[in-house]
Amino acid sequence: MKGNLNGKIALVTGASRGYGVGISEVLVQEGARVWMTARNEIQLREEAGRVGGEPVPADVTVPADWDRVFKSVLRECGRLDILVNNAGAGVKIAPLAEQSDEEIFSSLSVNLTGVALGCRRAAEIMVRQGSGTIVNISSVCAVEAWPQFAVYSAAKAGVQQLTRCLYTELRPHGARATCIIPSWGATDFAKAAGMEDFDPETRSQCIQPRELGRIVADVCLLPNHLVVQEMVVWPLVQEAVPL
Repeated sequence: MKGNLNGKIALVTGASRGYGVGISEVLVQEGARVWMTARNEIQLREEAGRVGGEPVPADVTVPADWDRVFKSVLRECGRLDILVNNAGAGVKIAPLAEQSDEEIFSSLSVNLTGVALGCRRAAEIMVRQGSGTIVNISSVCAVEAWPQFAVYSAAKAGVQQLTRCLYTELRPHGARATCIIPSWGATDFAKAAGMEDFDPETRSQCIQPRELGRIVADVCLLPNHLVVQEMVVWPLVQEAVPL
């Protein structure tokens, strides 16, 4: 396939459903060779087969899994041009007082620690290459405040600040870091957030996976000397009433 990202090597996490599938699909259509990773091996292989990506089952919270994924990519391709840290989970959306310690640790691990583990490994490669783009998917929960979202919001705010600092570290080496901050999307997170009961017409106007994929691709397609530091994306159908 010939596209504007032809020859680029990309890795997308959380790629068995939702935004991860949409991002992978658009990157493939733009010509990139896309490695897709997620915990659900059966679903991952099904989606990778459909969109033309290369599945590599892994858990972003496990350092050894990250090492195995990067080893596979570098062995096959010798480089990494794009890392999209999309994997995340609501775990439990509830008042902080009603969450267990295990649920708190789990949410921080999948939504923040996993991102940092991937960024560390990708940054080492991209600094050595003198090029590359890291796109971290956060959430508007990072910049607004709602009840029941304390732990999830803290993790996503951490992703935003991690990306800002990483940008300053990569910039002198010709590599880039961008934080995309989407709001309500057509993903399984809507169920965890109690937003699945809206009518089909309303749901059709929230952020669709391929729409976010198009935004990610456009960020990666910028001239090498330009970068989008961060971008907040709202669907007009959503009325935001934050703190």
